[in-house]
Amino acid sequence: MRRLISILLGSVVIGLSILLTPSASWAYPFWAQQNYENPREATGKLVCANCHLAQKPTQAEVPQSVLPDSVFKAVINIPYKDSTEEIGADGSNVPLQVGAVVMLPDGFKLAPQDRWTEDIKEETQGVYFTQYSEEKENIILVGPLPGDQNREIVFPILSPDPATDSNIHFGKYSIHVGGNRGRGQVYPTGEKSNNTIFTAVEAATVSAIEPGENGASVLTLTTSAGASTTETIPAGPTLLVHVGDRLEAGTPLTNDPNVGGFGQLDTEVVLQNPVRIYGLLAFFATVSLAQIMLVLKKKQVEKVQAVEGV
Repeated sequence: MRRLISILLGSVVIGLSILLTPSASWAYPFWAQQNYENPREATGKLVCANCHLAQKPTQAEVPQSVLPDSVFKAVINIPYKDSTEEIGADGSNVPLQVGAVVMLPDGFKLAPQDRWTEDIKEETQGVYFTQYSEEKENIILVGPLPGDQNREIVFPILSPDPATDSNIHFGKYSIHVGGNRGRGQVYPTGEKSNNTIFTAVEAATVSAIEPGENGASVLTLTTSAGASTTETIPAGPTLLVHVGDRLEAGTPLTNDPNVGGFGQLDTEVVLQNPVRIYGLLAFFATVSLAQIMLVLKKKQVEKVQAVEGV
C-alpha cells in the first residue's frame, strides 16, 4: 500500500512539474540527449545529422561583441517554403515542425526570465527552452515548434562575468548552431523511419505486395536463387514497384517523402572588457580634442599673421 502511495505521489509530482515548468521541452531532442553526452562530435558534426540526413541551410545572427553579465540575443533562422507539409509517424500529412540547438561557450547560458526585456518576451512567446543536460547549461535546445510560426527563433543569452568567475576570460569564443526542419530519416537504433526512401537490398523480383499493420505494405522479394525475403514499407512513402517487377540492388521501392533537413554552422562572439571600451572612447576623445586644438591654433596663427601684414 505504501509503495502504491509513493508511486501515485511521484506521478503527481512529475505531472505538476511538467505543468508548472513550461520552459522545458523534452520531445524533440530526446534521442540525442539519451544517447550522446555531448551533441558535438570530435569532427565538429552535430549528432542531429546522424538521423536528419538531408542538408538544409541554417542562418545565425549574434552580436560581434558583448559585455560581461549582459543579456543578448542569438537569432536562428530556419528557412523553408511556405505551406510545406511532411509525413507524420502515422503516414498522414502534417505541418512541418522545426527545432534548434545552440552550443555556447562555457559560462554562457540561457538568460533568466527576470532579465528578459519586453522585446525578448514578445519574440519568445510560445517558445520553450531546455538545457541539454543538468551538467551542460551552455547547450540550449528548442523544439518541436510549429514551423510556420517559428522560422526565426530567438535565444536570450546571458554572458558570464570574469570578475566573478576566474575560469572565464575576455576574448573571442565560438558558438555552434544547428537548425532542423522536419522529422529524421533514421532512428538512433538504426531503423529507417517512414520519412525516407526505401531501396532494394539485392537483385530480386517482387513476388507479392500485401497490406500490413497500420497502413504498411509488405513486399515479398524473390532472388534468382529462389530465396525469398520480406520488406515492410511503413505508411507514408508511395510505392513505386508492382508485382512482377525485377529489381536491381539499390532500386528505389518508394519515393522520397522527406521535405526537411538539418543544417549547422559556427559563429563567434567576443566577450569584451568594458575597460578597453572606456579606454578606446578616451582615446577617441583625446584625438578629437587634439584635432580641434590644432584647428584653433592654426586659425590663431593665421589671424596674427594677418594683423602683422596690415
